[in-house]
Amino acid sequence: MVAEKRRDVAQRTHCGSTMTAGPHHRIQAETVQMGYNRGAEGKDVFNSGLRIGRIFGIPIYLHVSWFLIFALITVSIAGYYAQTYANWSEWQRWVLGIITSFLFFGSLLFHELAHSVVALHYRIPVVSITLFVFGGLARIGREPSQAKQEFNIAVAGPLSSYLLAGIFYGFEQLTPGVEMAGALFGWLAFINFALATFNLVPGFPLDGGRILRAIVWGWTKDYTRATRFASRGGQLFAYLLILLGIVVTLQGAWGSGLWLVFIGWFLLSAAQEGYAQVAIRNTLRGLRVGDVMSSELPTVARSISLEEYVQELLRTGRRCHLVVGDGQLLGLMTVHALNRIPREDWSRTSVQAVMLPREKIHWTAPEEPVLGILERMQSEDVNQMPVVDGSRVVGLVSRDTILRVLQTRLELGKMGELAEH
Repeated sequence: MVAEKRRDVAQRTHCGSTMTAGPHHRIQAETVQMGYNRGAEGKDVFNSGLRIGRIFGIPIYLHVSWFLIFALITVSIAGYYAQTYANWSEWQRWVLGIITSFLFFGSLLFHELAHSVVALHYRIPVVSITLFVFGGLARIGREPSQAKQEFNIAVAGPLSSYLLAGIFYGFEQLTPGVEMAGALFGWLAFINFALATFNLVPGFPLDGGRILRAIVWGWTKDYTRATRFASRGGQLFAYLLILLGIVVTLQGAWGSGLWLVFIGWFLLSAAQEGYAQVAIRNTLRGLRVGDVMSSELPTVARSISLEEYVQELLRTGRRCHLVVGDGQLLGLMTVHALNRIPREDWSRTSVQAVMLPREKIHWTAPEEPVLGILERMQSEDVNQMPVVDGSRVVGLVSRDTILRVLQTRLELGKMGELAEH
C-alpha cells in the first residue's frame, strides 16, 4: 500500500577542499569531502545554490562557496605555471589556469558520479551532487542495506580518480612536444592520483572510512559498531590534521596551516555527525507512523474564504490545515498557498480555489516506518504529512513530532546508561 501511495506523489508541499599544487606539485591543501553522504533530517544545505544541469537524472549544483574556491584554485595554478614555465606569457598562464580549474572540478564531478552510478545500480536514489568549497558531495537518499553495497559505492570514487590519473598521464606522454598540453595533463594526473590516495585514508567520512566501515560491518554484522569504529578513525585523523595545521602555522606558513586546521575541524564535525546519524536510526528503529502521529486533525471547510482562513490561522497558530469533506481528504491548505494570493483578493477567494489538491499531496500510511517517513520528508522538503488509512484521514505526522520523540528517547537512553553505572 505504501509503495502505491508513493507513486501518487506529484509535487512538493510546504508547511511551514580543494587541492592545489605549487612548484613540483607540492600539496598546499586537500579536498576532504570526496564521497557521498545522507543527512538525518532537515533541509540539505547542499541542495541549494546554482543548478547547472542533470546527469543520469541527478541534479548537479554549484554551492556558493564553489565560486570562491574556483577563483583561489585558478590563482594558485596560474602562479604555479608562472614559477615553472617562466617563458610563458601572462595570457598563457591565466587561460591554462582557468582551463585546468574547470577540468579539475570536472574530475571531482566524475568522482561523485562514480559513487552515484553504483548507488543507482543498487536502486539507492541519488538526491543531488554538489560541488563546494571542499570538493564534491553526492547525497544519497538512504544508506546501503548491505556491507557489499557500501564497499562498492565507496571504492568507486577513488578508483575513478585513479582511472582519470592514468588517462591524463597517458595524454601527457602522448604530447611530449606540446609544453602547455604536457603541463595541463601532468598537473591533472598528479592531482587525481593525490585525491584518490587522500580519500583512501581509513577515517569516516572519507571514502576510505566508508570502505573500512563496510569491511568491519561485513565481518561483525553490526552496522553500529562498524560506524563507531570508522568514526573514531575519522576523528583521530581530523585531530592529526588540526595538530599538523597548528605546527605549520607556528612555522610561519599561515595560509596552509590555517587551511589544514579548518579541514581537520570539518572532518571532525562530519565524523561525529556520521555516528550521531546511526544513533538516530537505532533510536527510531521499530517505530511506525501510527505510533507518533497526532490524531488531532486541524481541518478547515473548503468553502470558507481566505480571510476567514487567516482568522483560523491566528486562532490556532497552525500553518497547515487539511481540507476535508464527508471524512475524505480533499486537499491541503497552507500559509505558503495563502501568500500566493494578493491580500485584497482574500475576501472573495475560497480555500478550495487555492488549496493543494489531494492528488498532489505527500501523504503516508500508519504502517510506514518512522525512519522512512523522516527520509521522505527530508528528500521531498516537507514538514508534515496527513496519515491516510484506506480512504480516511486518521492523523497528521510532522517532522517536529518525530524530533520530539527522538529527543525523549535519547534522553531516556542516557538516563538508562547513568542508572546502569
